[in-house]
Amino acid sequence: MNVQFRVEEYRKFGRCLVMENGVVEAYVTLDFGPRVIRFGFVGGQNLFFNDMDDVCTQSGPQFDEMFGPGEKWYIRGGHRIWTSPESMPASYYPDNAPVPYETTARGAVFTPAPQRVNEVAHTLAIEFTGEAALRVTNRVRNVAAQPQEYAAWALTVLAPGGVEIVPQPQEDTGLLANRVLAVWPYAAMDDDRVYWGRDFITLRQTADAAGPFKFGINNTRAWSAYLLGKDLFVKRMQFIPGAQYPDGGMSFETYRNEHFIEMESLSPIRPVLPQESVETVETWTLQKVDAGFDRRDPASVARFVRDNLGEEA
Repeated sequence: MNVQFRVEEYRKFGRCLVMENGVVEAYVTLDFGPRVIRFGFVGGQNLFFNDMDDVCTQSGPQFDEMFGPGEKWYIRGGHRIWTSPESMPASYYPDNAPVPYETTARGAVFTPAPQRVNEVAHTLAIEFTGEAALRVTNRVRNVAAQPQEYAAWALTVLAPGGVEIVPQPQEDTGLLANRVLAVWPYAAMDDDRVYWGRDFITLRQTADAAGPFKFGINNTRAWSAYLLGKDLFVKRMQFIPGAQYPDGGMSFETYRNEHFIEMESLSPIRPVLPQESVETVETWTLQKVDAGFDRRDPASVARFVRDNLGEEA
């Protein structure tokens, strides 16, 4: 596979390393982050959200006290690494410094400086594994002198206007529950943008969202998908049976507001010893589809999933 690399300025986001193989391309920021700020077919639409107007930022007295006067966190968009559980302001570390990187035969490894307050070091490794497929490793190393408990958390912020599909667990557990669902306080379960289907949950992103919405699930089937126009983005992840996951057992979480939708994978949560790392590894694929689906029709969703992902209900 012939992967090409170049550095170029992208929109308002400064220098980016561009990796492409003639079919798909990924842009990763070098002046901050890192963020995978663009992913799509070469010359096609960007599946990832770009915050061109800085509408999603965090700052204030808490930030001044923890990180220094005037420090701000910017979502910017795209894909990023965090640690779970989420906290304010620690999760929103102002990752605004340049990002060192090295290219490999089929990708690149990005190693921003350790976070001086949180005492963790992130590594983002991207490798082309197919014509329209990437392996994305999200690693978090403990650089503190003492153990810390956390999970690696990989958040992919997608462009507005699409529909997400999240599979529900199918294990036959008899008289015991087979799924764990978490819903955040600001999420109304009767929001008409979400459909709680038998086999799949669908979530639509619209600009007229009345407020944010977030849920998590023990995603034992280890994938989620997002259809934007005729481009289908599929995110496959790891699931370890019997492992303890954050937020009460969530291996996958998704968040939607009026600007974007996020697909989030998590590693198990555990004590991490000094210089030890935890990680979540994802596979991203992109494909063209001929037709969509009716998100409120379980049979339509199941047919779309079977025909395009090779997954049965």
